[in-house]
Amino acid sequence: MLNAMIFAAGLGTRLKPYTDSKPKALVVLAGTPLLERVILKLIDLKVDRIVINVHHYADMIEDFLRTNNNFGVDIRISDEREELLDTGGGLKKASDLFIPNAPVLIYNVDVFSSLDLSKLINSHKLSGSLVSMVMRERTSSRYLYFNQENQLTGWKNCKTGEIKEAREDMNDSEPLAFSGIHLVDPKIFSLIHEEGKFSIIDLYLRLAKNEKILAFKDSSKIWTDLGKPADLAWAQKHLK
Repeated sequence: MLNAMIFAAGLGTRLKPYTDSKPKALVVLAGTPLLERVILKLIDLKVDRIVINVHHYADMIEDFLRTNNNFGVDIRISDEREELLDTGGGLKKASDLFIPNAPVLIYNVDVFSSLDLSKLINSHKLSGSLVSMVMRERTSSRYLYFNQENQLTGWKNCKTGEIKEAREDMNDSEPLAFSGIHLVDPKIFSLIHEEGKFSIIDLYLRLAKNEKILAFKDSSKIWTDLGKPADLAWAQKHLK
């Protein structure tokens, strides 16, 4: 069994003016809303249940799913209308909606990627890791660091110089950029002590001290975060 969670609750402020009248999840790329693109990718992967968190223009997302009859799959809504809980808080709030004792594939709604997700799933099973994070060698303002065993050791914000160390060998580790795709073992829910709104990256850094939080290195041809209008234009051009 396999769960999936689509993070779709964000305000999409960087994608203005597209998000002035709709959620980021329903911004259209080459005729298809971003949310539909991710759902279809997950259907191809044969996931058993999809959970989608909502906040900004939540009603529009629910109406869209209803109109499309949930694309014929088991979709549940994690409602964050009252408070946007960030990635970690969002995952924790959704925990009761997943099929129990099955891994959760997490996918940001604004990620445009050619990664073969079945390779990630197979790697995760073989490694026995708590979390497998899809990482790429690319320029970023924030990096996660992984040692020779692909274990998470720390985080750095290049703009502010802020560093969060998870393991002593961070200085000897490789900086990689996160792709917004990750696979978590259901065991993680018993290890989340944080409350309310919190970052999933901070959670992973805390857990990395004692748990296997591993990088899955992605060198597939396409990856972009459709966070800005220019990124959307690039992807549009690429699809043509």
